Amino acid sequence: MTSVHPDFRGVVPPLVTPLNEDGSFDRDSYKRLIDKLIDAGCHGLFVLGSSGEVVFSTDARRKEIIEAAIEFNAGRVPVIVGCIDTETNRVIEHAKVAKELGADAIVVTAPFYALQGMEEVERHFRLIHEAVDLPLFAYDIPVCVHTKLPHSLLVKLGTEGVLAGVKDSSGDDVSFRFLVQDNERAGHPLTILTGHEVVVDGAYLSGADGCVPGLGNIDPEGYVRQWNAYQAGDWDTVKSEQDRLADIMRIVFAPTDLQGFGAGVGSFKTALMLQGVFNSNTMPAPVRTQSGDAVDKIAEILRANNVL
Repeated sequence: MTSVHPDFRGVVPPLVTPLNEDGSFDRDSYKRLIDKLIDAGCHGLFVLGSSGEVVFSTDARRKEIIEAAIEFNAGRVPVIVGCIDTETNRVIEHAKVAKELGADAIVVTAPFYALQGMEEVERHFRLIHEAVDLPLFAYDIPVCVHTKLPHSLLVKLGTEGVLAGVKDSSGDDVSFRFLVQDNERAGHPLTILTGHEVVVDGAYLSGADGCVPGLGNIDPEGYVRQWNAYQAGDWDTVKSEQDRLADIMRIVFAPTDLQGFGAGVGSFKTALMLQGVFNSNTMPAPVRTQSGDAVDKIAEILRANNVL
């Protein structure tokens, strides 16, 4: 199996999925979002990640979203597709569909629901790699799958050609630093992307290859400026952009009556609606859609930071 892949470095936002008020997929809004991100200079698109409602989507909806992303992207940047499901065979089914539809890479978490150890987690990634000839990214998100992927295992799988990269949303800064260090010592087999939009500057200081910021849906230009500054060694700009982006990220605290997905991705959807990118901020069942004071507070934060 090959591990040769296009360049996945840089700013690769995890696309938020727009829904119509009746819960159907809003293709028109999705096209506007994709054009916005690519026009801003983003280097890739991550479809069907956590922000993209992958676990809320039926197989038919997943296919609909991937098809639209491939169509609207039109080969401009690499498209990475989340193939996230409970266990190996289910993931392989999703990955084969993603490959058929034109994905450039796939992203997979550790298996979840069934109780298992690290031996099974490692075998999970190996079996997916054997079954689907696409670059495979490990998605480290223990808050959702209840397994922290050890940096030693990730680098091992990278050096063996099983993994092409890691999307790290673990929130474990120590582990992330060790991952970057060990990856360098092994010859940099892995492309390492941080999923923590508020501390991207720290990840870049560690040596990350890019970021996958949910907030990048709202202000992609800011993350692209930050990436360009990182490449130029302009650390003052890297930090100043991060400080401004951190202020915008405060939108996720605007809804005081929601938590988790409803507060986080819900606020991204509300912001995109206010920006005129999405027609609606409708959330998937059973999550409640934001309204009232939360929408007003988000608009205030966006205006204060010149992104509305």
